[in-house]
Amino acid sequence: MSLFAIADTHLSFGVDKPMEIFPGWAGFEERLEKNWRAVVSDEDTVVIAGDISWAMTLPQAEPDFRFLHQLPGKKIIIKGNHDYWWTSKKKMDDFLARHSFDTIQILHNNAFTAGPVTICGTRGWPQEGEGESEQDNKVLLREAGRLQMSIDAAKKLGGEPIAFLHYPPVTPEGACEEFVDILAEEEIKRCFFGHLHAQSMKNFRGFEFRGVRFNLISSDYLEFCPKLVEKYP
Repeated sequence: MSLFAIADTHLSFGVDKPMEIFPGWAGFEERLEKNWRAVVSDEDTVVIAGDISWAMTLPQAEPDFRFLHQLPGKKIIIKGNHDYWWTSKKKMDDFLARHSFDTIQILHNNAFTAGPVTICGTRGWPQEGEGESEQDNKVLLREAGRLQMSIDAAKKLGGEPIAFLHYPPVTPEGACEEFVDILAEEEIKRCFFGHLHAQSMKNFRGFEFRGVRFNLISSDYLEFCPKLVEKYP
């Protein structure tokens, strides 16, 4: 069994939002499915770290969830900045249950076990929004609180907590201290994030900062193949 991760699937089976207009995205759905099936088994878990679907509502997102549901493995999903369909956890859980999408679960103020590790995380917030307005700071602090809550839940489950965010908490321009402080103080050793595309991801390499190893998992950066995070018996 294994834990995999990917972000920014940007599915749009239910809305007119073609990703083919961006370099490297032609036929990405077929490539994603082929690569996913080549590495992920039904016993595995895959974290999808945000920007899952371009749908505006849950009904519009149904074809995208159906596509993910039929892929191997259990999927744990978090919110991205383009997941406008995202609503309350209860409404999302009810939607998944109503459509029998039982391979998909929501990561929101909670945590999940995957063998010897635990999965925690939240959307995060962009550094460019930090300090720009009272509302930006309010959302940033709320997201930091959700990260702390998720890490606390992970530690109760036991095993090494691995953090997943949509927004990068550290970039060449600097660090979002509210998130990095929590990760460092809670002794999180691994953090994975998405959101970066095109030139922003071109020369990216995994790096360590304040004792945390950071890795990019945007789907186009991974060439539409889920990244192996942990392999376990």
